Amino acid sequence: WLREKDSYHTVVIRSTIIPGTTSDIIIPLLEKYSGKSSSDEFGVAYNPEFLQQGKAVNAFINPDRIIIGELHEKSGDIVAEIYRGLSAPIFRTTIATAEMIKYASNAFLATKISFINDIANICHKLGIDVYDVVKGLSFDYRIGESFLSAGIGFGGSCLPKDLRALFYTSLHKLDYPAPLLRAVLDVNEMQSLKILHVAEEKLGDLDGKTVCVLGLAFKPGTDDVREAPAMRVVMVLMEKGASVNVYDPAAMDNARSMLPQGVKFCKSESEAIQGSDCVLIMTEWNQFKDETLYKDKVVIDGRRALDPRKAKALCDYYGVCW
Repeated sequence: WLREKDSYHTVVIRSTIIPGTTSDIIIPLLEKYSGKSSSDEFGVAYNPEFLQQGKAVNAFINPDRIIIGELHEKSGDIVAEIYRGLSAPIFRTTIATAEMIKYASNAFLATKISFINDIANICHKLGIDVYDVVKGLSFDYRIGESFLSAGIGFGGSCLPKDLRALFYTSLHKLDYPAPLLRAVLDVNEMQSLKILHVAEEKLGDLDGKTVCVLGLAFKPGTDDVREAPAMRVVMVLMEKGASVNVYDPAAMDNARSMLPQGVKFCKSESEAIQGSDCVLIMTEWNQFKDETLYKDKVVIDGRRALDPRKAKALCDYYGVCW
Protein backbone atom coordinates (compact mmCIF):
# COMPACT_ATOMS: atom_id res chain seq x y z
CA TRP A 1 0.00 0.00 0.00
CA LEU A 2 2.84 2.40 0.81
CA ARG A 3 4.38 1.59 -2.57
CA GLU A 4 1.22 2.71 -4.38
CA LYS A 5 0.66 5.91 -2.44
CA ASP A 6 1.75 9.11 -4.19
CA SER A 7 1.58 11.51 -1.26
CA TYR A 8 3.82 11.68 1.80
CA HIS A 9 2.83 9.14 4.42
CA THR A 10 3.99 8.69 8.03
CA VAL A 11 4.21 5.19 9.48
CA VAL A 12 3.63 5.21 13.25
CA ILE A 13 4.75 2.32 15.45
CA ARG A 14 2.93 1.87 18.75
CA SER A 15 4.03 -1.57 19.97
CA THR A 16 6.61 -1.97 22.72
CA ILE A 17 9.88 -2.82 20.96
CA ILE A 18 13.50 -3.01 22.03
CA PRO A 19 15.41 0.23 21.32
CA GLY A 20 16.92 0.09 17.85
CA THR A 21 14.19 -2.10 16.38
CA THR A 22 12.63 0.67 14.31
CA SER A 23 15.91 1.84 12.79
CA ASP A 24 17.49 -1.61 12.37
CA ILE A 25 14.50 -3.67 11.24
CA ILE A 26 11.30 -1.74 10.56
CA ILE A 27 12.64 1.12 8.42
CA PRO A 28 14.77 -1.17 6.21
CA LEU A 29 11.75 -3.42 5.65
CA LEU A 30 9.54 -0.45 4.79
CA GLU A 31 12.10 0.80 2.30
CA LYS A 32 12.60 -2.65 0.78
CA TYR A 33 8.93 -3.42 0.17
CA SER A 34 7.78 0.09 -0.72
CA GLY A 35 10.68 0.93 -2.98
CA LYS A 36 10.80 4.34 -1.32
CA SER A 37 13.30 6.18 0.84
CA SER A 38 12.63 7.19 4.43
CA SER A 39 14.88 10.17 3.85
CA ASP A 40 12.22 12.11 1.96
CA GLU A 41 9.45 9.90 0.55
CA PHE A 42 7.79 8.73 3.75
CA GLY A 43 8.05 9.44 7.46
CA VAL A 44 8.42 7.19 10.49
CA ALA A 45 7.57 7.86 14.13
CA TYR A 46 7.47 5.83 17.30
CA ASN A 47 4.56 6.81 19.55
CA PRO A 48 4.33 4.38 22.49
CA GLU A 49 1.00 3.81 24.19
CA PHE A 50 0.69 3.97 27.97
CA LEU A 51 -2.82 2.56 28.27
CA GLN A 52 -3.96 0.52 31.26
CA GLN A 53 -6.16 -2.53 30.89
CA GLY A 54 -9.61 -1.75 32.20
CA LYS A 55 -8.94 2.00 31.95
CA ALA A 56 -7.85 2.36 28.33
CA VAL A 57 -10.37 4.97 27.19
CA ASN A 58 -9.74 7.27 30.14
CA ALA A 59 -5.98 6.83 29.78
CA PHE A 60 -6.16 7.84 26.11
CA ILE A 61 -8.30 10.92 26.74
CA ASN A 62 -6.33 11.99 29.83
CA PRO A 63 -2.74 10.87 29.22
CA ASP A 64 0.08 11.70 31.62
CA ARG A 65 2.34 12.47 28.68
CA ILE A 66 2.66 11.94 24.94
CA ILE A 67 5.97 10.64 23.67
CA ILE A 68 6.85 11.06 20.01
CA GLY A 69 10.03 9.57 18.61
CA GLU A 70 10.50 11.09 15.18
CA LEU A 71 12.71 10.22 12.24
CA HIS A 72 12.19 13.73 10.84
CA GLU A 73 10.55 16.86 12.17
CA LYS A 74 7.85 16.55 9.51
CA SER A 75 6.74 13.10 10.67
CA GLY A 76 6.78 14.30 14.30
CA ASP A 77 4.58 17.27 13.37
CA ILE A 78 2.03 14.94 11.78
CA VAL A 79 1.82 12.75 14.90
CA ALA A 80 1.67 15.75 17.24
CA GLU A 81 -1.30 17.11 15.29
CA ILE A 82 -3.28 13.98 16.15
CA TYR A 83 -3.14 14.96 19.82
CA ARG A 84 -4.08 18.60 19.34
CA GLY A 85 -6.60 19.55 22.02
CA LEU A 86 -5.26 17.24 24.73
CA SER A 87 -3.65 18.97 27.69
CA ALA A 88 -0.86 16.46 28.29
CA PRO A 89 2.76 17.49 27.77
CA ILE A 90 4.27 16.32 24.48
CA PHE A 91 7.88 15.22 24.47
CA ARG A 92 9.49 14.88 21.05
CA THR A 93 12.74 12.98 20.81
CA THR A 94 14.61 10.38 18.76
CA ILE A 95 12.95 7.09 17.90
CA ALA A 96 15.41 5.01 19.97
CA THR A 97 14.90 7.26 22.99
CA ALA A 98 11.14 6.91 22.71
CA GLU A 99 11.48 3.14 22.47
CA MET A 100 13.57 3.16 25.65
CA ILE A 101 11.14 5.45 27.48
CA LYS A 102 8.43 2.82 27.08
CA TYR A 103 10.66 0.04 28.42
CA ALA A 104 12.00 2.19 31.24
CA SER A 105 8.45 3.13 32.29
CA ASN A 106 7.35 -0.49 32.61
CA ALA A 107 10.60 -1.50 34.29
CA PHE A 108 10.17 1.23 36.88
CA LEU A 109 6.58 0.21 37.67
CA ALA A 110 7.66 -3.42 38.06
CA THR A 111 10.52 -2.30 40.30
CA LYS A 112 8.12 -0.44 42.61
CA ILE A 113 6.04 -3.60 43.02
CA SER A 114 9.00 -5.86 43.78
CA PHE A 115 10.45 -3.22 46.08
CA ILE A 116 7.34 -3.03 48.23
CA ASN A 117 7.02 -6.80 48.29
CA ASP A 118 10.59 -7.08 49.56
CA ILE A 119 9.79 -4.47 52.22
CA ALA A 120 6.55 -6.30 53.03
CA ASN A 121 8.41 -9.56 53.66
CA ILE A 122 10.73 -7.77 56.07
CA CYS A 123 7.80 -6.02 57.76
CA HIS A 124 5.96 -9.32 58.18
CA LYS A 125 8.88 -10.79 60.13
CA LEU A 126 8.99 -7.68 62.33
CA GLY A 127 5.24 -7.68 63.03
CA ILE A 128 4.73 -4.43 61.09
CA ASP A 129 1.80 -3.85 58.74
CA VAL A 130 3.36 -2.91 55.41
CA TYR A 131 0.20 -1.08 54.38
CA ASP A 132 0.76 1.38 57.23
CA VAL A 133 4.32 1.79 55.96
CA VAL A 134 3.00 2.47 52.44
CA LYS A 135 0.63 5.10 53.80
CA GLY A 136 3.55 6.88 55.41
CA LEU A 137 5.62 6.61 52.22
CA SER A 138 2.84 7.90 49.99
CA PHE A 139 2.89 11.40 51.52
CA ASP A 140 6.29 11.93 49.94
CA TYR A 141 5.58 13.49 46.53
CA ARG A 142 8.70 11.81 45.15
CA ILE A 143 7.27 8.36 45.93
CA GLY A 144 3.46 8.54 45.77
CA GLU A 145 1.18 5.59 46.37
CA SER A 146 0.74 3.97 42.96
CA PHE A 147 2.17 0.50 42.36
CA LEU A 148 2.93 0.03 46.05
CA SER A 149 0.31 -2.63 46.79
CA ALA A 150 2.16 -5.46 48.49
CA GLY A 151 1.01 -8.99 47.77
CA ILE A 152 1.69 -11.73 45.25
CA GLY A 153 3.44 -9.64 42.62
CA PHE A 154 2.78 -8.45 39.10
CA GLY A 155 1.54 -10.28 36.03
CA GLY A 156 -0.21 -9.42 32.79
CA SER A 157 0.88 -9.06 29.20
CA CYS A 158 3.30 -6.15 29.67
CA LEU A 159 5.43 -5.93 32.80
CA PRO A 160 6.85 -9.49 32.94
CA LYS A 161 7.46 -9.72 29.19
CA ASP A 162 8.96 -6.27 28.85
CA LEU A 163 11.20 -6.64 31.88
CA ARG A 164 12.54 -9.98 30.65
CA ALA A 165 13.13 -8.57 27.16
CA LEU A 166 15.05 -5.58 28.50
CA PHE A 167 17.09 -7.78 30.83
CA TYR A 168 17.89 -10.27 28.05
CA THR A 169 18.95 -7.51 25.68
CA SER A 170 21.14 -5.91 28.31
CA LEU A 171 22.82 -9.16 29.33
CA HIS A 172 23.24 -10.93 26.00
CA LYS A 173 23.56 -8.08 23.51
CA LEU A 174 25.08 -5.26 25.54
CA ASP A 175 27.14 -7.37 27.98
CA TYR A 176 25.66 -5.57 30.98
CA PRO A 177 24.11 -7.82 33.67
CA ALA A 178 21.43 -5.31 34.80
CA PRO A 179 21.41 -6.61 38.41
CA LEU A 180 18.45 -4.52 39.52
CA LEU A 181 16.23 -5.80 36.70
CA ARG A 182 17.29 -9.36 37.55
CA ALA A 183 16.39 -8.79 41.19
CA VAL A 184 12.98 -7.38 40.29
CA LEU A 185 12.22 -10.54 38.30
CA ASP A 186 13.54 -12.83 41.06
CA VAL A 187 11.48 -11.16 43.79
CA ASN A 188 8.35 -11.33 41.67
CA GLU A 189 8.79 -15.02 40.89
CA MET A 190 9.32 -15.81 44.57
CA GLN A 191 6.41 -13.65 45.66
CA SER A 192 3.82 -15.33 43.43
CA LEU A 193 4.36 -18.67 45.19
CA LYS A 194 4.58 -17.24 48.71
CA ILE A 195 0.85 -17.75 49.14
CA LEU A 196 1.38 -21.51 48.74
CA HIS A 197 4.04 -21.50 51.44
CA VAL A 198 1.56 -19.86 53.79
CA ALA A 199 -1.08 -22.45 52.84
CA GLU A 200 1.32 -25.30 53.63
CA GLU A 201 2.19 -23.72 56.97
CA LYS A 202 -1.51 -23.64 57.90
CA LEU A 203 -2.76 -26.88 56.29
CA GLY A 204 0.34 -29.05 56.09
CA ASP A 205 0.64 -31.28 53.04
CA LEU A 206 -1.72 -30.02 50.33
CA ASP A 207 -2.15 -33.46 48.78
CA GLY A 208 -5.85 -34.37 49.02
CA LYS A 209 -6.88 -30.91 50.21
CA THR A 210 -9.49 -28.83 48.40
CA VAL A 211 -8.25 -25.32 47.70
CA CYS A 212 -10.43 -22.50 46.43
CA VAL A 213 -8.71 -19.96 44.18
CA LEU A 214 -10.66 -16.71 43.82
CA GLY A 215 -9.51 -14.60 40.92
CA LEU A 216 -7.62 -15.74 37.82
CA ALA A 217 -7.07 -12.45 35.97
CA PHE A 218 -3.83 -10.66 36.78
CA LYS A 219 -5.84 -7.69 38.07
CA PRO A 220 -9.51 -6.68 38.42
CA GLY A 221 -11.25 -5.04 35.48
CA THR A 222 -9.80 -7.37 32.85
CA ASP A 223 -10.13 -10.95 31.61
CA ASP A 224 -6.38 -11.20 30.91
CA VAL A 225 -4.76 -14.24 32.54
CA ARG A 226 -1.37 -13.92 30.82
CA GLU A 227 1.41 -14.23 33.40
CA ALA A 228 -1.23 -14.00 36.15
CA PRO A 229 0.12 -15.27 39.49
CA ALA A 230 -3.13 -17.20 40.00
CA MET A 231 -2.52 -19.34 36.94
CA ARG A 232 0.88 -20.40 38.19
CA VAL A 233 -0.49 -21.09 41.66
CA VAL A 234 -3.26 -23.33 40.27
CA MET A 235 -0.70 -25.34 38.29
CA VAL A 236 1.49 -25.87 41.36
CA LEU A 237 -1.53 -26.81 43.49
CA MET A 238 -2.43 -29.50 40.97
CA GLU A 239 1.15 -30.77 40.98
CA LYS A 240 0.96 -31.03 44.77
CA GLY A 241 -2.16 -33.20 44.56
CA ALA A 242 -4.73 -30.64 45.68
CA SER A 243 -8.24 -30.43 44.30
CA VAL A 244 -8.75 -26.90 42.99
CA ASN A 245 -11.97 -24.88 42.72
CA VAL A 246 -11.62 -21.64 40.77
CA TYR A 247 -13.82 -18.65 40.08
CA ASP A 248 -13.28 -15.32 38.35
CA PRO A 249 -16.11 -13.03 37.18
CA ALA A 250 -14.41 -12.24 33.85
CA ALA A 251 -11.51 -14.58 33.08
CA MET A 252 -13.01 -18.08 33.22
CA ASP A 253 -13.09 -18.66 29.46
CA ASN A 254 -9.50 -17.54 28.95
CA ALA A 255 -8.30 -19.62 31.89
CA ARG A 256 -10.20 -22.74 30.84
CA SER A 257 -8.05 -23.21 27.75
CA MET A 258 -4.82 -22.85 29.72
CA LEU A 259 -5.44 -24.89 32.87
CA PRO A 260 -5.29 -28.69 33.05
CA GLN A 261 -8.24 -31.04 33.33
CA GLY A 262 -9.33 -31.62 36.88
CA VAL A 263 -9.67 -27.95 37.81
CA LYS A 264 -13.25 -27.26 38.85
CA PHE A 265 -14.62 -24.09 37.26
CA CYS A 266 -17.35 -22.80 39.54
CA LYS A 267 -20.28 -20.52 38.75
CA SER A 268 -19.81 -18.19 41.70
CA GLU A 269 -17.45 -17.35 44.51
CA SER A 270 -19.82 -19.04 46.97
CA GLU A 271 -19.74 -22.31 45.04
CA ALA A 272 -15.96 -22.20 44.85
CA ILE A 273 -15.62 -21.57 48.58
CA GLN A 274 -18.08 -24.27 49.60
CA GLY A 275 -16.36 -27.42 50.78
CA SER A 276 -12.87 -25.99 50.50
CA ASP A 277 -10.17 -26.46 53.11
CA CYS A 278 -8.57 -23.14 52.23
CA VAL A 279 -9.39 -20.03 50.19
CA LEU A 280 -6.70 -18.13 48.28
CA ILE A 281 -7.69 -14.63 47.16
CA MET A 282 -5.62 -13.93 44.05
CA THR A 283 -7.43 -11.00 42.41
CA GLU A 284 -9.08 -8.17 44.34
CA TRP A 285 -12.45 -8.11 42.56
CA ASN A 286 -15.00 -6.07 44.54
CA GLN A 287 -17.32 -9.04 44.97
CA PHE A 288 -14.56 -10.89 46.83
CA LYS A 289 -14.27 -8.12 49.44
CA ASP A 290 -17.23 -9.22 51.57
CA GLU A 291 -15.71 -10.74 54.70
CA THR A 292 -18.91 -12.65 55.51
CA LEU A 293 -18.27 -14.93 52.50
CA TYR A 294 -15.46 -16.61 54.38
CA LYS A 295 -17.02 -17.42 57.74
CA ASP A 296 -15.08 -20.20 59.52
CA LYS A 297 -12.74 -20.74 56.54
CA VAL A 298 -8.95 -20.61 56.33
CA VAL A 299 -8.34 -17.58 54.09
CA ILE A 300 -5.02 -16.45 52.66
CA ASP A 301 -5.30 -13.05 51.08
CA GLY A 302 -2.80 -12.31 48.32
CA ARG A 303 -4.11 -8.84 47.45
CA ARG A 304 -5.26 -7.22 50.71
CA ALA A 305 -8.81 -7.60 49.37
CA LEU A 306 -10.21 -7.97 52.89
CA ASP A 307 -9.95 -5.77 55.95
CA PRO A 308 -7.73 -7.93 58.18
CA ARG A 309 -9.47 -6.85 61.40
CA LYS A 310 -12.96 -7.64 60.09
CA ALA A 311 -11.79 -10.87 58.48
CA LYS A 312 -10.07 -12.18 61.60
CA ALA A 313 -13.34 -11.84 63.50
CA LEU A 314 -15.06 -14.20 61.04
CA CYS A 315 -12.44 -16.57 59.71
CA ASP A 316 -8.90 -17.89 60.08
CA TYR A 317 -7.33 -15.05 58.09
CA TYR A 318 -3.74 -14.63 56.93
CA GLY A 319 -2.18 -12.00 54.73
CA VAL A 320 0.48 -13.25 52.36
CA CYS A 321 3.01 -10.70 53.65
CA TRP A 322 1.21 -8.65 56.33
